Amino acid sequence: MIGAPGAGKGVYAQYFKDKYCIPHISTGDIFRGEIAAGTELGLKIKPYVEQGLLVPDEIVIEVIKKRIQQPDAQKGFILDGFPRTLNQARALDEITVIDAAIHFRVSEDIAVRRLSGRMICPVCGRIYNIYYEPKPKNDEQCDYDGAKLVRRRDDEPDVVRQRYRVFYETFKPVLDYYKGSKRLIEVNADKSIGEIVPLLERILIEDNILTLKPCREVTL
Repeated sequence: MIGAPGAGKGVYAQYFKDKYCIPHISTGDIFRGEIAAGTELGLKIKPYVEQGLLVPDEIVIEVIKKRIQQPDAQKGFILDGFPRTLNQARALDEITVIDAAIHFRVSEDIAVRRLSGRMICPVCGRIYNIYYEPKPKNDEQCDYDGAKLVRRRDDEPDVVRQRYRVFYETFKPVLDYYKGSKRLIEVNADKSIGEIVPLLERILIEDNILTLKPCREVTL
């Protein structure tokens, strides 16, 4: 699942993770965890993340390669935020088989509004929004574990706009790469979750991309 900040990749990835019991692998989450832990990797990537810049390809590729080799990813996985460059896309094809690349297109203004209202559970990683669904039942707490919700520093409007523009300045070659191999699925991410999820799920199932059976019921 690929797209600019605010496109909703994390929300959709969480839905498919919960319903089909496959891991949601987010480079952003991995990086923020490394930064919080103060690791050597975290110190390397911290300046890039805080300024809304892309982390160098060689670092990202090594992180992804290590993660998808873990036992929980052997039956499938969802990549969120990777690949973002042509070099990353080509390197990924050398590491594993990618069935589909889903591009969530979102307008800049909607992306800024979504991210400025985003709140995240630091315990389970679930994403909420004060403007859009899913909204927390309590503005300050996670519906599932009661943890106090937090905001990310890189969700400030000015940083979001910078992240959005950097993403699309570098993203066209990736789109062309997956389009050329007939693996690209385009989704209008300005629409609501309730509109997008059934459409996307139907496309994946009808094209025999999603072959796993649901492991639990999940409501939108």
